[in-house]
Amino acid sequence: MKVFVGTYTRTGGDGVYVLDMNEETGELSHSSSVSGATNPSFVAIHPTGKYLYAVAEVGSGGGNDGGATYAYSIDPDSAALTEINTQSTGSDGPCHLEVDATGKYVCVANYGGGAVTMYPINDDGSLEPRSDFHQHRGNSVNQQRQRSEHAHSINLDPTNTWAFVPDLGMDQVVTYKLDLENGKLLPGNPAYTTAAAGAGPRHFDYHPNGELVFVLNEMGCTIVSYRFDSSAGTLAEIQSVPTLPADWTGGGNTTADTHVSPDGRFVYASNRGHDSLVIYSLDQASGEMTYVGHQSTGGKTPRNFAIHPSGKFVLAANQDSSNIVVFNRDIETGKLSPTGAEIEVPMPVCLKFFG
Repeated sequence: MKVFVGTYTRTGGDGVYVLDMNEETGELSHSSSVSGATNPSFVAIHPTGKYLYAVAEVGSGGGNDGGATYAYSIDPDSAALTEINTQSTGSDGPCHLEVDATGKYVCVANYGGGAVTMYPINDDGSLEPRSDFHQHRGNSVNQQRQRSEHAHSINLDPTNTWAFVPDLGMDQVVTYKLDLENGKLLPGNPAYTTAAAGAGPRHFDYHPNGELVFVLNEMGCTIVSYRFDSSAGTLAEIQSVPTLPADWTGGGNTTADTHVSPDGRFVYASNRGHDSLVIYSLDQASGEMTYVGHQSTGGKTPRNFAIHPSGKFVLAANQDSSNIVVFNRDIETGKLSPTGAEIEVPMPVCLKFFG
């Protein structure tokens, strides 16, 4: 199996890295990398497995009208990447993207500019200029972080009908309906779900049953479970739980990423500051979570983490210590333990399994 790694390039790294993973031991080794993009922090794989897309998390200072999205072809044997083309997002600081299930469109969330962008994909994997663009407008209670809108991720549902965009600056999860005939994102009804004041919604994951979703709040350091009505595109809050231990007094923690285990029995989230993954077991009927424990990520400032499709391993990308650490995952308890395997990658942010 291969692992694609999106990174920040400000310390001199290449950009997007390709790693080999031994699926028996969890050991990682370098395979290849591709340079050219600045801060290709988040990546997404085309449903065909032929193409990969990466945001260039930059602003308009480079002379274009915002950040950019890069398209790459994936070598069928080595998974090495070759750049196809790039298109501007029309907004600053793109930080997250997804490809729709038909493989016809890429949708991007722009943190710095607080907007969402949609591009058509050509048959050769290249990107057309954007077909839709929505500028968020709003703010919330935190004067340092929420003076304006900050779209932090875009999450397409399993039916390929809805897109949910947690906006940290507005304390809202904004809802769009996919119009795949015209390449548009149509406002949902209601247009958004409100988060707690100052929570700062960031990342999002769907339960395998398609009936539950989980929103990670960056500043509030909470995971919130919701009941998802896929026919109406609505979210109804069930429960909010903390990502930090009750006795932690370190201060300054923010969260980064959340995922549900492949079997749907556990929910995980990453803490930056406490530098850990929190583990909750899940009642799949009620959507309620029960605390299991914390696991140090073995580095500094964990960003994205990834659960192997088998559920056996978890990989944690530690941005500020430039290492990716591999953990065994107990299928029954959900608990994690270090395998001893780790690899150095400059400022890793995003991890995607491939193959």
